[in-house]
Amino acid sequence: MKQITIAYIMLCLIYSCNSTKDMSPATSQDSGDNIEKIPFVEDLLQKMTLEEKIGQMNLYNGFYDLTGPAPAGGDAAIKYANLSKGYVGGMLNVRGVKNVRKLQKIAVEESRLGIPLIFGYDVIHGFKTLAPIPLAESASWDLEAIEQSARIAAMEASAAGLNWTFAPMVDISRDARWGRVMEGAGEDTYLASKIATARVQGFQGNDLSDPSTIAACAKHFAAYGFAESGKEYNTVDMSNVVLHNVILPPFKACVDAEVATFMNAFNTLNGVPATSHNYLQRDVLKGAWNFQGFVVSDWGSVGEIVTHGQASDEKEAGALAVRAGSDMDMESYVYINHLKELVDSNRVNKEDIEDAARRILNVKYKLGLFDDPYKYCDEQREKEIIRASEHRAAVLEMAKKSIVLLKNDRELLPIRPNQKVAVIGPMVEEKNSPLGSWRLASDDHTAVSIREGLEQYENIEWTFAEGVRLLDAAPAFVLETKINMDDRTGIDEAVSIAKENDVVIMALGEHGFQSGEARSRTQLDLPGLQQELLEAVYAVNPNIVLVLNNGRPLTIPWAKDNIPAILEAWQLGTESGNAIAQVLMGDYNPSGKLTVSFPRAVGQLPLYYNQKNTGRPVPMDNQEMVFWSHFGDESNMPLFPFGFGLSYTSFKYSDFQVHLNADNNIDVRIKIANTGQRQGEEVVQLYIRDLAASITRPVLELKGFDKIDLKPGESKELQFSLTDKELGFYNDQGRFIVEAGQFDVFVGGSSDKLMKKTVDRK
Repeated sequence: MKQITIAYIMLCLIYSCNSTKDMSPATSQDSGDNIEKIPFVEDLLQKMTLEEKIGQMNLYNGFYDLTGPAPAGGDAAIKYANLSKGYVGGMLNVRGVKNVRKLQKIAVEESRLGIPLIFGYDVIHGFKTLAPIPLAESASWDLEAIEQSARIAAMEASAAGLNWTFAPMVDISRDARWGRVMEGAGEDTYLASKIATARVQGFQGNDLSDPSTIAACAKHFAAYGFAESGKEYNTVDMSNVVLHNVILPPFKACVDAEVATFMNAFNTLNGVPATSHNYLQRDVLKGAWNFQGFVVSDWGSVGEIVTHGQASDEKEAGALAVRAGSDMDMESYVYINHLKELVDSNRVNKEDIEDAARRILNVKYKLGLFDDPYKYCDEQREKEIIRASEHRAAVLEMAKKSIVLLKNDRELLPIRPNQKVAVIGPMVEEKNSPLGSWRLASDDHTAVSIREGLEQYENIEWTFAEGVRLLDAAPAFVLETKINMDDRTGIDEAVSIAKENDVVIMALGEHGFQSGEARSRTQLDLPGLQQELLEAVYAVNPNIVLVLNNGRPLTIPWAKDNIPAILEAWQLGTESGNAIAQVLMGDYNPSGKLTVSFPRAVGQLPLYYNQKNTGRPVPMDNQEMVFWSHFGDESNMPLFPFGFGLSYTSFKYSDFQVHLNADNNIDVRIKIANTGQRQGEEVVQLYIRDLAASITRPVLELKGFDKIDLKPGESKELQFSLTDKELGFYNDQGRFIVEAGQFDVFVGGSSDKLMKKTVDRK
């Protein structure tokens, strides 16, 4: 086949420079010559000692009570001394103007050169005012709304003294057992790349020196979402084809958006810890991609190189990490303790230290910290910005856009006036769980509950009951969640109430702390006694609307088969209850579409729409023949597919046209009409299939989408263009190629309901 090389050429994966036994200085594709040279920073570097440069590579967690005196002894005293000597580059988990100012003052006014600190925090889906979890936001397919959500988070975080967030997480994951699926944008590379760009732009704005912006951090570099069996921190092994076509594109999108920082991952990738992965960091990120920012380790991951078994001790781990391009050590203390000795003994090059310090100082310079180290320390702004009413209004809109209507038989939704409605389930009055995971700065129990949202509608006769408790105790950050498995005392009351009402809303799901980091699950059904409660209520009143609050896809085949209406409401943040109520009552027409496939059973995982065909995708002549790619006890198909989501109105697709133009690009036209009775939004999705290629291609690949708003009877024609960028792929050497041949082009409102045309491309 004809091949056209149109991008950069990447080298094959070569791991020899990562040998745990070879401690000599390493060379790489990244020489450091491509990094921007800022005159102020270059002058500062000339004045800095080796220890001060290494100090910039040291990131500490908050280590003492800032309301009290300086620590007098122990580890905290050592850290305080390093801070006053200029041997600390940044702090994390220190927030609030008073606290930030106190530490910044030590660094600026007590150290020799007065280099300011950078202050980082996990601002994942909001600061005090919380938006939906990132997976929920991705279901909106609304890039402008997602960017605005990150913008609000940046405004509040920066008002609290912060100037750096450890977000966005752009890991692709196909396994719902992995708890951190809640923190990403789902299973598709194309959509995740667009969302990654939106989030970086939201956090960073157009000017990092603006005190309302914060530096973003693309994480986790790379392949963390492919951890074996969905188990947190687990091993990753994958082909170069998957790495370059599935994993890396969202990270490249972040670089193209000029993201300020990267964070490497906890996992090994093909036998090498990501933190010491020379190919990822030197060859790809800083070499081929010309990334200008700095790379920070994840918490303690430099030291974990020893635990992985690549280094014999922390000194060796430090050498491997810094040589591979990890610029800043988060909470391992390896760099601050060992780098000087490694340089002095010629086991680490001074140039690697210089490059890391330069990158860190460049980001601080672009943040404007050298002009004013206290620019983020305005107490009046802190009071005015955080929890502003306009922020709550914006996260409410984001929450409504994130809800996905999965089923609506008999048009049970929206709830009609003057009905008697029972609202049952452990999530009905819950004000903490809807905040979701990764909301460290938020205050507990501050979400609007479903009950609070519904009670605003006085034309409905509401009855509320918990039915069962989900948890035996409030979940702690460091403890496993204790699920209620034996207290059924509320089920009889729930059943009695359900009998007396026209409709039952069942508010079920995961607690907010059952997903997130270190929250892997082997079972994805409704936790605890919730399924038992659901079936007991169904037995006396089948008119049920199931409202799911969860941070990942759940296996709910019984509900799919029996419950007439299902609403995926995720964990929607501060305004959760109001958003759910407005959708249930019809004040907002749901428009969300899934960005993750929902499995029928855990045994299907990993599950994703853009799978390969295999040599035996379907049974041959004999339908009973066993020798084809399938399960003996379950369908291959997902419970709910990628891109799926219903509306209170209906849409018709017509006039589908596909043409090859003079530039050898594929032009696509499609007409969409609102054929229902309500105004609504539709996410129009464009997919391709490369029918014969030198590397086998997926059966479907998303390559375009548009979200349109149509009034009843209104129609609109959309146009898409498929160029080399959309039609090409990376081969197993990491080289981007485009091949001539036949392509299927698909358009529709879900990956399982598509119109198709075929075109020959030269």
